[in-house]
This record gives sequence, structure tokens and C-alpha cells, in this order.
Amino acid sequence: MTETGPFRLPRGGRLIDRAYPLPFRFDGRQMRGVAGDTIASALLANGQLMMGRSFKYHRPRGPIASGVEEPNALLGLGQAGRFEPNQRATTTPLIGGMVTTSQNCWPSLNADIGAVNNWLYRFFPAGFYYKTFIHPRAFWKHVFEPVIRRSAGLGKAPTEADPDKYEQAYAHVDVVVVGGGIAGLAAARDAAREGKSVWLVEQTPHFGGRTPTDHADGQSHVDALVAELQGMQNVTLRRSTQATGLYDHGYLLARESLADHDPNAGIPRQRLWRIRAGHVIVATGALERPLSFAGNDVPGVMLASAVRDYINDYGVAPGRRIVVVANNDDAYRTALVALEAGLEVPAVIDARNSVEGALPAAVRARGVRVLTGSAIAGIKGGHSVEAVKICAHSGSGDVTETVDADCVAMSGGWSPVVHLWSHCGGKLNWDDAQAMFAPDPNRPPTGADGKAMASCAGAAAGDLLVAGLTGAQAEAAIMPVWVMPQQATRKMKFKMWLDFQNDVKVSDVELAAQEGYHSVEHTKRYTTLGMATDQGKVSNINGLAVLSNALTQPIPATGTTTFRPPYTPLTLGTIAAEARGELFQPLRKTPMHGWHEARSAFFEPVGHWRRPYCYPKAGESHADAVAREVRAVRASVGTLDASTLGKIIVKGPDAGKFLDMIYTGMMSTLPVGKCRYGLICNENGFLIDDGVAARLSENTWLVHTTTGGAERIHGHMEDWLQCEWWDWKVWTANVTEQWAQIAVVGPKARVLLERLGGMDLSAEALPFMGWAEGEIAGIPARVYRISFSGELSFEVAVPANRGLELWEKLHEAGKDLSVTPYGTEAMHIMRAEKGFIMIGDETDGTVIPQDLGLGWAVSKKKADFIGKRAQERSHMTDPERWKLVGLESVDGRVLPDGVYAVDEGVNANGQRKTQGRVTSTYMSPTLNRPIAMGLVRHGPDRMGEVLEFPVAGQESYKARIVDPVFYDKEGSRANG
Repeated sequence: MTETGPFRLPRGGRLIDRAYPLPFRFDGRQMRGVAGDTIASALLANGQLMMGRSFKYHRPRGPIASGVEEPNALLGLGQAGRFEPNQRATTTPLIGGMVTTSQNCWPSLNADIGAVNNWLYRFFPAGFYYKTFIHPRAFWKHVFEPVIRRSAGLGKAPTEADPDKYEQAYAHVDVVVVGGGIAGLAAARDAAREGKSVWLVEQTPHFGGRTPTDHADGQSHVDALVAELQGMQNVTLRRSTQATGLYDHGYLLARESLADHDPNAGIPRQRLWRIRAGHVIVATGALERPLSFAGNDVPGVMLASAVRDYINDYGVAPGRRIVVVANNDDAYRTALVALEAGLEVPAVIDARNSVEGALPAAVRARGVRVLTGSAIAGIKGGHSVEAVKICAHSGSGDVTETVDADCVAMSGGWSPVVHLWSHCGGKLNWDDAQAMFAPDPNRPPTGADGKAMASCAGAAAGDLLVAGLTGAQAEAAIMPVWVMPQQATRKMKFKMWLDFQNDVKVSDVELAAQEGYHSVEHTKRYTTLGMATDQGKVSNINGLAVLSNALTQPIPATGTTTFRPPYTPLTLGTIAAEARGELFQPLRKTPMHGWHEARSAFFEPVGHWRRPYCYPKAGESHADAVAREVRAVRASVGTLDASTLGKIIVKGPDAGKFLDMIYTGMMSTLPVGKCRYGLICNENGFLIDDGVAARLSENTWLVHTTTGGAERIHGHMEDWLQCEWWDWKVWTANVTEQWAQIAVVGPKARVLLERLGGMDLSAEALPFMGWAEGEIAGIPARVYRISFSGELSFEVAVPANRGLELWEKLHEAGKDLSVTPYGTEAMHIMRAEKGFIMIGDETDGTVIPQDLGLGWAVSKKKADFIGKRAQERSHMTDPERWKLVGLESVDGRVLPDGVYAVDEGVNANGQRKTQGRVTSTYMSPTLNRPIAMGLVRHGPDRMGEVLEFPVAGQESYKARIVDPVFYDKEGSRANG
């Protein structure tokens, strides 16, 4: 076969419309296809057989398949922002004006300088990089790594922004059937007849799978089923929808192509479906396996099913003289299809010693030679097939004859597509009779109720013929063939490809076994078998069999590699959908955000929120504004927008027990109407959050977290509930955005709130660490008597849609009190003046409560809590751990944040030893001097000592160790 074409057959092509020609370009050359073509069929129709180069050896590559399993025909598609690498030519529909380019070649596809690697193949066996790039060590950084990085990857990443839109959608369905072949259609019909809501998703634009191509009257059977399903109100049919992963609890991801065929349609290009299914029926069919013979990667060597697909579906001849090589009856269908299309079939090479089925008989009746007990010894040709060398399958490759041919249709049997079944834990059995792994119906993936959440149907279940629906006649048994011929020489195995994209050969897998890689997972990584973009769809079973033979053990003992989603690649645009640009990380705003903006608030990022840092007036610096705010709160009253603080409802009969495990202290004993400060540690014992919990009722608590910790702590709770204490009757809900929360703080706080009326907020009615419900200014409110400033403080929570209303009423009623809004920096300073810790300042992932003088908040009575055992380890109880202290500047300078206190001597690296660090540091407007907090070795026992804090390029700072509480140590101001 040459590249002069044409190779479009004069008739046939059930999926194309010859009346609509479509021009396109490949590597700058103008070509023409027709409506209904894929890129691969259009290229073949134009005589373009070679479509790319392999990854390691840069060998010529043409299509081997016609579907998603294709490892070779990967192209760069599109231009500018719409450019995409690694697009499968076999599944991408042809669009008029499409621009495509070959990959992994330079300067051109036909003259690729990288092909020199093919001549040096003996120097690049499996794992050569593990043995080569070691010495001399200096070469790694300056030679090896730069070269490897330039060579890595397949295709070029786009450099411009993607202009297309993508979206995500959600569905809840009783039954999802994956696969629109005849078995999937029948399964959907049966489920729908039971009254269940049914979705059927099919990866291609057409229903029927292989049935219309491989079985007489197959199309009519498919049409009848589709018509029945379309008439059912409880059935949804979605074509061009690829199920990519099946997860726990019937969670299925599927990508629907909406406008891939027309990027200018004005609709989202793709949609990612997130589906919750009561049950998933996997009817994904089966994939044909290649045969491993010398030269099986030469362009023009294809799977037998692909050859008949191109002929039947697209009216394209992959070759004029097609040799079929097989170990099963199914491949004979390809010979018959080729003959019907007017093509030559000089021979069918069958590894089996005896072939007597109906399909072989039909081929013989057409005058085709059937060479039993035979094999291919090699392929003549480099860029395309020129001839086939034939030998005895039982021998070592001695050529008995050579047959001129320009295409080889190979079939090594079929493997059920078990990926979705295996994604979520479904187990497989080895079927000796059919030489394949098939789903074990007795070990299905199970749901939360312990029952099967998925089942398989049709070829995906191992029923390759689906005879009950297709009427297919029984076929003769397959003969497992993993290497052809059986006694192939070592030299031949160097040219027998398993993984066509990554250039993994039979010799590579045997080398891995020889070098001790007996685990299939280790062999996979050592050789890169199955690690290409097709994820081993056509290579893995053959590779497993070769490894098993090398280890002299049965295939089931070797097992399979792990099936991981996605089944086919997903674009990052589809995964992100609308979450891009400004929506990638949406800014969260409180109900009072507009009011803050109108008062020229300076905002700082806190998690995904923007909180006022301070409210500078005209001509006022940020430092001056912060100082003014602190003094105003200490002297009269201020308001803080605390809406961003995390608010999590914890509810249920076991809620108290649960919170006792989450917090270091006791929460189950907290009376209704009271609040309690608590600490949350991770399983390693380190402090990760703090906050006040309020008991709302007998079985309900409201847990406050830090602003940045709401989602994280909610996830932490759910992780333990779902994975460890799944049988506890506890429910959680993050209600952070449902409530606006305003801290009214200062000596006049009670006066201001009483002016608004509605609740008794006296010290007797609402004592410190208590809460009450009622109305403030006619607005439903829950008021907490808690303080993070040391002043009299009320935190008022109201429905989010009433937050701005209350805020404005507070400022209107408090004008004569000089009510002052204050920001996060003033809040931080006031908490530091009181010696209160801040998560993220005093903690860094290595700090435990005891380091911060918070041992009083760690229960000595509880049998357990998260982190308890970790805190009892010797490292955690080491007296050398740094402890929290206050730091008082000796010379009046504000200590730099995070600076280290040095100790005598140097460490092994010649650096000064350290004995502490500054965690928080401020200029205190209240005390009119610098204050700081820090962690220091033996700190509480070293009061009065002076520490040195060197800073590069400056005179060292010095500070005295003092009590961390700088202001109102007795706590009297919290009572007003």
C-alpha cells in the first residue's frame, strides 16, 4: 500500500454521507473526507497510513484499532486556544476545515531524526534509565535531567487559553446502563419495563455496538430496541457520552460531547455528568487483542475488527490485499467483509491445527486459503506492509512462504471491558476456555447496604456472541496465542510489540521477569507496559501472559494491574467546567461586604473570604487606622463582621459522644444554653483548629471554627464519621453562610444592644459563656456572650439576609457612643494583648495544645479523643519542646514576625542553634509599646531572660521573656 490513494471504496460506509465532502489539513497538506468520517478513516481514505511515531524508538505508527483503545493514531488537533494534543484519530469526528498535525516527530513525520533510536534499540531496553542516569552524579543536573525533560511527554501542551465553555450537570437515576450495544439496549429495556428510571449512555454517536457490523439483520434488531426505548417516558438515551469512572455508592462520571462537532455553536462544548445510580449495568462490550509477532507494529497491521469497521462503517479500504492472522473464528468475518468489498484476501493464517467452523467454511468457499497451524514469522516493510512471512506456529520462525500483502488483519481473541466494574472493587475470574479475564458475578462491587451496585451484561460479562439477542451461531474454541510462533527466537522477540505507544516489547517483559520483577505492578512500572494514553487496553492481557510464561506460572497467579479511572482521557476544561477565571476560586463575601467597601475598607484574604483589615480614613495610614480602632473598642464600643467564622451543626443521639472524640475537652457535659471553648487536633496530636461550641438542645450543638477552617473541619468530621464511626447516629451540616454574625465589643457594648431592644442582655440573664435566643431590633437573633478581645462582648447571629440591616441599625443607634467598625488586624492585636492564641500564628502543624499552655483544655478524664495517643508519645512529652511565652522588646523596636531566637553553639551544618521563634508580634495601641508572643524552649521557666533575634543586614533584636497576657490578666473587663 502506498500513500498515493485513493482508498475510498466505491460503495459501502453505513456511517458516512458521501454527498457532503469535508476539507481538512494534515501536516499542512490539504485532504478531503466526507460527513460521518473520523479523522482516521478520512486519512486512510486519502492514502495516509502513517499517522505518528512511537514514544521511545520513534517507529512509524498507523492506526491499529477503530475505537477508544487506539494507541497509535494520536494527533495534535486544532489551532491557537483550541489546540489539543493526543486526540484519537479513531474516535474524533471529522469537521470541515479541521487542522491536524502528527506528533513525536521532527522535522517531519516521514523524516524523523528521532528514528535513530530505533537503530540503537539494544541500548534502550526496559529500565535502561534506572541503570544509566546514575554516574557521574554531576551529570544528572546538567545533562541527564535537561535532556529527559525535553524528551518527556507526547505531543505539545497548548499555550493559549481555551475559548470554549464546559459545564457540569447532576442526575439521580435508578439504573444507568453503560454501553449502547445490543446487550445494553436490551438491559435498559428490561429495567424500564420494571418501572425504573433508566439512563443509557453510549460513547459513540450511534447505537448498536458491533452488532450491525458483525451479525446479519443486526441493524434491524438494534433499531427495534432503540424505537421501543424512545417511546418510554422513564428512559433517557444519551449518545456521545463516555462513562469514565465508577466510584463508591453508585457515583458515575460521564462526559457528554455537545459541540465537539461545531465549536462555534454557542453552547458548551462538553458536559461532565455526575450521576448517582441505584444500580449500574456495565454493557461496555469487549476489545480485540493483537497478536505478538515480529513486525506487528508496522503501519498496515491492524486488529481484524478495525479492518472490517473501516470497510463497513466508512467505506475505506485499509489495504487492497489483506492477510488475516488469527487464533479464533471471529476474525474470519473480516475476510468475508473484505471479499464482499471487492478486496483480495490471499490467505487466512490460523494458529489452530484444525479449523472446521461455519465462518472458516464460508471463507474457504470463497476460494481463500486457510493455513492452519501457521503463524507470521515477520512483516516485510517499514512504513507500510509489503509482504507477510509465514511459518509454522509450533516452530521457531523458519519461513515457509512469503505472501504479498499491504494489510494484515490480526486477532488474538477478545477481552471484556471490565474497567468500570473494577474501578469500584468488582473482582475478575480467568476464563481458560475463552482466554480472558471476566467479571465474577459472585464478587461484585457493593454499595453501603452490602448488595451489588453493579452488574455486567453481554460481552462485558464474557458472553462474546450475545447469541440470545444476535442469533449468532456457536464458534470453535479459541487457542491462546501470546507469542507467535511458539518457539520464537530472542531476536524475533525484540520486534514483537506489546505496548505500541510506549514501545514495550515481549523481550522487555521477559527481561523484567529475569531481573526479579515478579509483581505485575512492578513490571508495569519497570517497562511502562500499559502506561501509555490507552492505559493498556490492547496491551495488558498479552503482557500479563508473557510475564506469566516467563515466571512459569498460570495467568491468574500473575493477576492484573489496577484499573483506574478515567477510562478515557478527560480534558481539564471538562473537569473544571465553569470553575475557571473569576469562578475558579470565587470570592466569598459577607452580607455586609458592600457596606465595608463604601467605607473604604482595606481587605485581606482569609481563606476564600475577603475580610476588612482596617477602615482607614482620609489621610490615615493603615497602622494609624488599626490603632484608632483598637483604642475605640477599648474605650467605648466597636463592631466586627464575624460572619466568616465557621458554623457547623452537629446533631443526633450520638452527637455528644462524637464531639468528645473530635475535641480534646468534654463537650457532652456542656449544658444547653452554654458555650465552651475547645481544641481540635488531628490524629498525630497536633492542633488544627479551635473555637467555641454551643449546645442548642439535648442532641444539637453549634460548632464555631476559624474562618479558614470551616470546610476543612467539616471534612475532618465527615471523614471520621464515614470511615471510622459510620454506625454512630450523627449528622453534620456546614451552615456558615446561613448566618451573619456581628461581634459587638467594648465597655458600652451592652448599652448599644439594649438601645435596639428585644432581649434581656444583663449579666444575670446572659452570663459569660452563655447564649440566648430572641429578637434584636425586631430581627430574630441568637446572642453568644463570648469574647476574643478581653472586653465585654456579644456575638449576635442573625439570618444572613438580615445581617446588613442589623449592622446599619447598630451604627445608627451608636453614633453618640462613637461606635467604630474594626477589622481583623485590630482583632489580632487585642487577642494578642490578652494572650489568646491564633490558629496559623501560634500553630504551624507541629504544635500541640500543651505547648501553648492549653493543657487545661485537654481532658484527663476521657478515655480517648483524636490525637490523645499521639500526644503521649515520647517526642510529644519531651521537656525540651518549645512553650508559649510573651516577649517584651528591650529597645522598643517591634520584633519581626517569625524571627528565630539563637542559642549558643552551631549545629552539624555550621548554623547557629535556635531556641525559639516569634509567632505573633504587634505594636500595642493599648499599652503603647511592642508586644509579641513566641515559642521558646523551657520558656515558662525562664521569665525575665533576654533572647537575641538576629536579622540579616540589621542590628540583632533583643526581647525579654514575660507572661503572654499583657493586658487585664484578671479578666475583669470581659464583664463590662
